[in-house]
Amino acid sequence: MKKGKRYLEAAKLIEKANTYDLGEAVALVKKSASAKFDETVEAHFRLGVDGRHADQQVRGAVVLPHGTGKTVRVLVFAKGDKVDEALNAGADYAGGDELVPKIQNDGWLDFDVVVATPDMMGVVGRLGRVLGPKGLMPNPKAGTVTMDVAKAITDIKAGKIEYRLDKSNIIHVPIGKASFTEEQLSDNFQTLIDAIIKARPSAAKGQYLKSVVIASTMGPGVKLNTTKFA
Repeated sequence: MKKGKRYLEAAKLIEKANTYDLGEAVALVKKSASAKFDETVEAHFRLGVDGRHADQQVRGAVVLPHGTGKTVRVLVFAKGDKVDEALNAGADYAGGDELVPKIQNDGWLDFDVVVATPDMMGVVGRLGRVLGPKGLMPNPKAGTVTMDVAKAITDIKAGKIEYRLDKSNIIHVPIGKASFTEEQLSDNFQTLIDAIIKARPSAAKGQYLKSVVIASTMGPGVKLNTTKFA
């Protein structure tokens, strides 16, 4: 893939063979984010686990202290009073069975996170084929299957993000926007990596953090020195 002029200019700032301390890496990512829009800054963790084994799965959620800089649209599956509770807490949409055909047949997906009360998981389960591949299925580990829908919504709106392994045993997570201060991005990253280290499965052997890279949407990746975190 041919890289653009901006990308190539930004890449000159970064020594590929080098690993950087967090502060330096964040400064470089901010410097290399030169697109005309406010780029998202992402962290990518390659872990020394095999996610095909249930006892080596790494998955959870964490509230970033400075949020992600993104407005998150929340859909809640609930019934009775819980629907009102969800809407009063700031849910963008809330309801029950009537939402199923809208998602299944009309392809409605104008939401970023799905929360469900446990008694609605039978209904949500019918949407597994649609929500599953998009990473939108509610999950107790991520705190998105709960009776306390108000807390779940408040946390999500405040910057709660979910992290999980992909098929290559890599976790990809946004940690903010390029317009954030270096301190805000560093704080968010530190909170995230602490959670990922804490989530290390006991079955994981050898080096856990194989590599950690941060990058903006259009910018080159900057490798972090993982020895500081291990």
